[in-house]
Formats: sequence, C-alpha cells, structure tokens
Amino acid sequence: MKVTIVGAGIVGAAIAYELGSRGARVCLVDGVGQGATQASAGVLAPYIEGHSSSLLRLGLGSLHQYDSFISRVSADAGRPVEYRRLGTLQVARTGDEVRQLKEAAAALAASSVSHACLDGDAARALEPALSGSVCGALRVPDQGYVGVASLMSALQAAIARQGATLSTARVTGIARRGGEVTVETGDDPGAADALSADAVIVAAGSWSGSISMSPAVSPPVRPVRGQLLQLRFPEPPFAHVIWGAAAYLVPWEDGSVLVGATVEDVGFDARVTVAGVRQLLDAAEALVPTTASVVLDGARAGLRPATPDQLPIIGPSSTMPGLYFATGHYRSGVLLAPVTSSMVADLVLDGRESADLALVRPDRTGL
Repeated sequence: MKVTIVGAGIVGAAIAYELGSRGARVCLVDGVGQGATQASAGVLAPYIEGHSSSLLRLGLGSLHQYDSFISRVSADAGRPVEYRRLGTLQVARTGDEVRQLKEAAAALAASSVSHACLDGDAARALEPALSGSVCGALRVPDQGYVGVASLMSALQAAIARQGATLSTARVTGIARRGGEVTVETGDDPGAADALSADAVIVAAGSWSGSISMSPAVSPPVRPVRGQLLQLRFPEPPFAHVIWGAAAYLVPWEDGSVLVGATVEDVGFDARVTVAGVRQLLDAAEALVPTTASVVLDGARAGLRPATPDQLPIIGPSSTMPGLYFATGHYRSGVLLAPVTSSMVADLVLDGRESADLALVRPDRTGL
C-alpha cells in the first residue's frame, strides 16, 4: 500500500515508522520543518497535562506504549534514545497551590495511581536544588521525559532503513483523482503524479489548516507559540522533571536543563523574544535558585497546533475517501506519538478503529 504523509514532525515521523514497520510504502512530504517538535521538551506527564478526561485517557494509553515504542525504534535505528521515567515533582509555592496539589493527589489515589505528597522540607530532601519557597510537592514516579532530538534522529534513521522517501516540496493542496489521493505541491507541480497514493495522512501540525482540500474541508488548527530555553549546569542538578505553576524544568543526562514553555497566541510568528526568555528565566530561578548562575545555551520557539477543544484530530475524512488526519496535538504531540501512530496504522492498513478513536474523530469538527 502506498501512503503519503504530509508533515515530518514527531507525529508524522512516528506514523511513517509504524506504517513502514507493517510493510507500507511511505513518502513523507514536508516543506516547512518540524514546527512544534523542534521546541518540545519531551515531557511525558499525562497526569499533569491531561486537562480533560479524554486527553488524560489518550495520554495514559500512549505512556503505556512508550517503553516498547522506544525499544523498537532504538533497535531498528541502531542508535540510543535518551528516555527516563524517574518521575515528576510538581511543586507548590503558595497555600493555594498546595491545596491544588492535594486535590490532584486525591484524584490519583481514587484511581490507585502511585504518588507521594511531600511538604517543603521533604521535597528539598529529595531534590536539594529546590528553592526554600517550595512548601509542598506531588511526586508521580511513572512519569518522565524523552529526548526529542534523539528520538527524532532515531525515527528518521529507522524510516530510512525501511525505504521511506522524503520530499521537501511545499504542499498546497490535496485532491481525489480517480482511485487515488494526490498531494499537490507548489514548488514542483510536475511531481504531483509521484505523490499520488492509496492514502494520504495530514500530519502538518499548525500548517494543516492552510492546505487546500477538495472535496474535504481543512482542519480548524491554529498556531500557538511556545518558547523554550536550554541551560547548561556543571552537572545534572536534579533527577525529576520539576513542574511549577509558571514553568517546568527537564534535566538531561549531560547536565542540560530545558525550561519551558510560554503560551502565546501570535499567529505564525516563531521568533524568540526577550520577554519570553525573561519570563522563563524568572520562573526557573524561582524554582531552582542556582539557575541564575548557569550558562544559557540557547532559546528556541515552536508553533503548537491547537484545536478549538484542545484535542487532536485523528481519523478519516468524512468527505474524501483515502484522506486521514493526524493533527492538532497542541502541547501533547510527543506524548501522544505512539498511540497516534498505532491508531492511524490500524485504521489505514486494516480498517480497524480503536475505542480511543471516538474521542478524536475528525467528524466532530465537520471534517
């Protein structure tokens, strides 16, 4: 089966890998770049980020797949992926934040999820770098992070070994022609025949809504900028992902710490700003005071694809046979990559719809 995937960020790459693993002939088309993926910290924390029951369910299902997903990708690529599940430490600096953590802990207890509530002293005993202003914390040991750059590198290597092709043409439209779906490109219109396929999957993130689709409707996706900092500590300053009210800090094995992330509704503006950097540095220093004396290795920004209900759009078009969507993952693209890729591969190759697909079907938005 020939499948063309529009978009080569984490979601598109994961789908390409899963389809290729099952024998599909895959072509990835991406003339934009990785979008949100390039500025993702790779946090795997559905119990924190699952702001709705549907998103929590999807996130937990995907987290459950992550061990085997990383193992498969690493083996097929022949290279390691930085991946640690040492836990998250969600911290409080005010009485109101402590109350919120206790409510979160009660919900975890009701679901029999392993966790621990700590006071400020116990939190600092666990992570001495924490500020003296921290007065409470909630530890969830099953959560963690993945190094997105290393995961993308491994996915790209594995996909190449499977024989997938990559086009950097700019996609302008998608149309049904005869028995196939054709991806039209503005940079090289003559290549249209080469991009005809049995199925086309739109995984172009924030750019998904700008692609003309006939007779289908373009998905309601808008960009939301997120800025991210990379700091360099002499040695790893803490083991957990530290999550505060205004920022989160992700410790890499080499001593780097990622600080994220702003949420800015500024359209397709992916520039790093002084205000964004200042906001993140202030928030990081409030949680870990030694942040003020370390090296700023860099700052970057990505455009997260948001939908009206903040849930991804995954599944078949209701108006164009052979067209599928896997977009609108907003802040959860990395977390949801395994479950998205398995759902899409099941659907495209075998016609099987998972129970979770009902949560994210395109027809809920009129697609």
